[in-house]
Amino acid sequence: MVPHLVTALTGPINELEQRVLDSMPAIERWFRLEWMEHTPPFYTSVDVRNAGFKLAPVDTNMFPRGWNNLTREMLPLAVQAAQAAIEKICPEARNLLVIPENHSRNTFYLSNVAQLVHIFQMAGLNVRVGSIDPAIKSPKKIALPNGESVCLEPVVRGKRRLGLKNFDPCTILLNNDLSAGVPGILEDLHEQYLLPPLHAAWPSRRMSNHFHSYEELSKRFGKLLGIDPWLVNPMYARAEGVNFGSKKGMDVLASHVDTVLTKVRRKYKEYGINEKAFVIVKPDNGAAGVGVLTVRDVKDLDTLDPKTRSMMSPTAEFEPLIVQEGVLTNERVHDGVAEPVVYMMDRYVVGGFYRVHAGRSPDESLASPGVSFVPLAFSESAHLPQPGAKPGASAPNRFYMYGVVARLAMVAASYELEATNPDAEVYE
Repeated sequence: MVPHLVTALTGPINELEQRVLDSMPAIERWFRLEWMEHTPPFYTSVDVRNAGFKLAPVDTNMFPRGWNNLTREMLPLAVQAAQAAIEKICPEARNLLVIPENHSRNTFYLSNVAQLVHIFQMAGLNVRVGSIDPAIKSPKKIALPNGESVCLEPVVRGKRRLGLKNFDPCTILLNNDLSAGVPGILEDLHEQYLLPPLHAAWPSRRMSNHFHSYEELSKRFGKLLGIDPWLVNPMYARAEGVNFGSKKGMDVLASHVDTVLTKVRRKYKEYGINEKAFVIVKPDNGAAGVGVLTVRDVKDLDTLDPKTRSMMSPTAEFEPLIVQEGVLTNERVHDGVAEPVVYMMDRYVVGGFYRVHAGRSPDESLASPGVSFVPLAFSESAHLPQPGAKPGASAPNRFYMYGVVARLAMVAASYELEATNPDAEVYE
């Protein structure tokens, strides 16, 4: 179900981890029952933060990039999951069209596209890459740093279908979160499968919807394990009508920050945690180019410098914001602060890597310039943890923990997609 991997943490298994390992049969059954009722997103990546006392997802991406960071050993898992996903959606599938982002000069991103092409080719499909970038008017072959190449071809739009010249796909895979808006060329494709659907993209998606679904699931999951749901759930609030540049709505934001910080401090006191509480303020609509702010005290909002204000509100628009409980990371790789990123396709965990940043502190976002990616390596079978063993008696398989929390976020994403589906059938 979940690959066993070596991680940078080799300390004793803590209480939360032990509870999860001991509950493995109940957890797997719970997931199986969920997938009988709900459809998983086609593919997902989840940023997980491990504070030791708490393990929680802080971001769920339904258009995951970074597939090139998965190791060669992980590819068979991804291929198997790709076969299962395609078989379920379009058993007669033969041709798959991948629509990437319009970053034809970003070879690191295009290496990710090449890896996706590779995975689906090994899954038995004819795969081509179709660009919706108006600048791509003829096939363009781009050399990649690893010696491979990717060919971007201009898409051709028919009345109800999208394809390439002499290439008619039954399935279209979006690797573009459309944060700049949904282009008309992708709308009204009623004869082809568009994966993920358009309402999973940022023009209509809201992070608060996702964490609302996740919060409800964490309560049920906590009941299943007999734990406080807070141990796997980051608290949050939504703030509207805020602009850092004009300072409008800052009182609303301050009120939400204060409320979340107060709740977190109360939890820290309850569990005897001697750490400074903090929140992360970020755009609710995943707006590209908008910053992520760490706030440790509500008074910090009054002393923000002009550069930070401009980063948080680059335009005069009022962006909806999410105020999320900050989760520390106590993971380190090569002396850098690290957080695991878990990759899934269909209902399966297929691998992951560490996002590492030497210049960041444990309470800051690591997704910033200077970040590096370190693959997770497969563990040897002799090092697997034994369910029921005393903490520290066996090597910790932290990736099972990451996989459980990431799959919980994936179930939340499936709930979110159902709740926001504009074409959902409504029964009176």
